[in-house]
Amino acid sequence: MIRGRILAFCRAVETISEWSGKTLSFFIVPMFLVLVYEVVMRYAFNAPTRFAQETSVFIYGTTGILGGAYVLLHDGHVRMDAIYGRLSSRTQAIVDLATSSFFFFFCGLLLWQGWEMGYFSFATREHTGTSWGPPYYPIKLVIPLATFLILLQGLAKFIRNLNSAIGKDLS
Repeated sequence: MIRGRILAFCRAVETISEWSGKTLSFFIVPMFLVLVYEVVMRYAFNAPTRFAQETSVFIYGTTGILGGAYVLLHDGHVRMDAIYGRLSSRTQAIVDLATSSFFFFFCGLLLWQGWEMGYFSFATREHTGTSWGPPYYPIKLVIPLATFLILLQGLAKFIRNLNSAIGKDLS
């Protein structure tokens, strides 16, 4: 019974991570269009925009941080594969478990500080200091949300690694 609930939790988190990553991939199209618009306006008409640079940075930043859980799900984060890749899957799981305390510490710190920064930005209705001056707080509030999603995916990965390390398959 408990095993079934744990498996259901892992699958639910992995579904959320997969869905969020695939959904975020569509954000690249508007970012591309904004950048193309800026290049055409700047070089063809000598009329640069005030919004394109910040808009593209906001979209890029949002996709970058919210895509973290998807990348973690698919083992896409950078690591030293020279030795790790030669290990058995059980030994890889043990190494991942041994280093997971760093992951959880970093995510906890990022969640706490990201929330404080995002909340302060929201409470003060922070805007960028540019001539366009869009609100900054929606982007800053994405940081704790993304960190929470990465933390959930990390927990699911930890559970799967723990089961793999003790020789039980949690499929």
